[in-house]
Amino acid sequence: MNESRSDPTLGPATVFPEDPGQSVPMARPTVRFMLSHPAHWIALGFGSGLSRIAPGTAGTLWAWIAFIALSPWMTDARWAVLIAVSLPVGWWACSVTARNMGVLDPGSVVWDEVVAFWLVWLVMPTGLVGQVLAFGLLRFFDAVKPGPVGWADRLYHALDPASDRTAWRKAGFGIMLDDLVAAGCTVLVVAAWRFFA
Repeated sequence: MNESRSDPTLGPATVFPEDPGQSVPMARPTVRFMLSHPAHWIALGFGSGLSRIAPGTAGTLWAWIAFIALSPWMTDARWAVLIAVSLPVGWWACSVTARNMGVLDPGSVVWDEVVAFWLVWLVMPTGLVGQVLAFGLLRFFDAVKPGPVGWADRLYHALDPASDRTAWRKAGFGIMLDDLVAAGCTVLVVAAWRFFA
C-alpha cells in the first residue's frame, strides 16, 4: 500500500485498479471500484459518475431525477434534513473515494453536483423553466468556474498527500466546496431573473 495515501481518520486505503501493488492514480473508476466501498457508491452518484461523457452533467441529471422521484414524500424540512446529512456524508465519501483513486479531485466524483442541485431547488423552488435554467446555470458555474467558484476550486488543488496527512480530507472538502459556491451563484442568478422577470 502506498503510505502517502493513508489517513487514519478515513480508514485503510484501498489501492486500485486491478493490481493490488499498483499505486498510480486511477483515470476512470469501474463498476467493481464503485461496489467495493459504500463511500465510492455515494461519491460516484450511485453510478452516474461512471459516465464516460460529462460525468458531472450525468450526476446533476441524476440529482434532478432523484429530486422529482422523492418529491411526493418530501417536505422542505425533510429536504433540509437530507441535504444537511448529505454534506458531511458527502465530505467523507468524496475524501475516501479521491484517496482510493489517488486523485485529489476526480471528475467522476459527482456527489458534490447532486447535493448542490438539491440545495438550489430547496432554496429556490420553481417550475420547469426555472429548473432548466437552474440546471444550465449550475453546470455553467461548475464547468467554467468563474470568480468565486474558481477561487473555491483552487483552494485545495495544490495539496501534497505525501507531506500532509490530512490532504485527502481537505481534498474531499474542496470537492464539495466549489459546487456549493456554484449553487450559491446559481441561486443568486435565478433570484435576480425571477425578481426582474
